[in-house]
Amino acid sequence: MTIRAYYRARWRGVDYEASPESHSLELWVRLRSPDPVDGFEEVEPGCHVRTVPAEECEALHFVTVVCGWRGERCHVHAERDGWLLLEYAGGSAKTARELGMERIERGVYRLWVPRAEVNDLGEEAVPLKGEPV
Repeated sequence: MTIRAYYRARWRGVDYEASPESHSLELWVRLRSPDPVDGFEEVEPGCHVRTVPAEECEALHFVTVVCGWRGERCHVHAERDGWLLLEYAGGSAKTARELGMERIERGVYRLWVPRAEVNDLGEEAVPLKGEPV
């Protein structure tokens, strides 16, 4: 699993990596495919793009990686040499401090932990448009 946050859009029944863009007062979505697709332009080898109005997309999601660590829910922000950078997703500064997390800014607590210590590692898709997946 790749550790990163990204957008995903469903257009004409197919899910694509996506990048929302603002043009004037309208929201557009740049769709990306590693394979050739009718109507997509190859911008470099293995990268085909097409920009469509957001209203044409059946769904648009922001996808993050989440996990459990020591009984708490966390967001995963990076991976390096078998370690994951976790951000506490709960609302208790006291709990975050008890976990040994470092305060980055108000309400944001992070810590590098061994990957082997986390459980339930997976993606979470937050719907911006359409139904949850």
